[in-house]
Amino acid sequence: MEKIITYTHKKSQRAKRMRLAVYCDGSVVITSPFGVQQSIIDKFVLDKKQWICDKIQFFKSVDNKNIRTFSHKDYLDNKSKAYDLVNERVRFYNKIYGFSFNKIYIKNQKTRWGSCSKKRNLNFNYKILFLNNKLQDYIIVHELCHLKEFNHSKKFWNLVQKSFLDNPEIRSQFRRYPLLLQ
Repeated sequence: MEKIITYTHKKSQRAKRMRLAVYCDGSVVITSPFGVQQSIIDKFVLDKKQWICDKIQFFKSVDNKNIRTFSHKDYLDNKSKAYDLVNERVRFYNKIYGFSFNKIYIKNQKTRWGSCSKKRNLNFNYKILFLNNKLQDYIIVHELCHLKEFNHSKKFWNLVQKSFLDNPEIRSQFRRYPLLLQ
């Protein structure tokens, strides 16, 4: 019997490409730019069907008590603590790198741990507070290195390795933490 995938489709002016998300409650959301035809969205879902089913099955197998969900109140309660942590660690690591940047922002995001803007602002998810110290520092170094290399080229990864020789191992640890972003 063929499994039918039910999903919510959101259109976004900011979306540059289609994005697929499966949440811990089993809901599936496709976000697309305006103007994408329904047939293309349906094919996208069909092509990702096995991945979607695997994610839904994973969430069913996880004890929901171990999945922390966050509210806007959590963000407000933790934003300044996250800023203090990030600010201190950015200053520490920037003694190694010596990059100039404008501002540090703490945000409440569902899909990113951090980002670096073309305006040289460093943005971090407040949920960085709930990671272990090594992963916190890795995110901070990753975004700092984007100030010099605004890509994921070999030069970029070489910069990251100045602080994290075990970079591939750390990157694989993040596969265990997507639940924190929910």
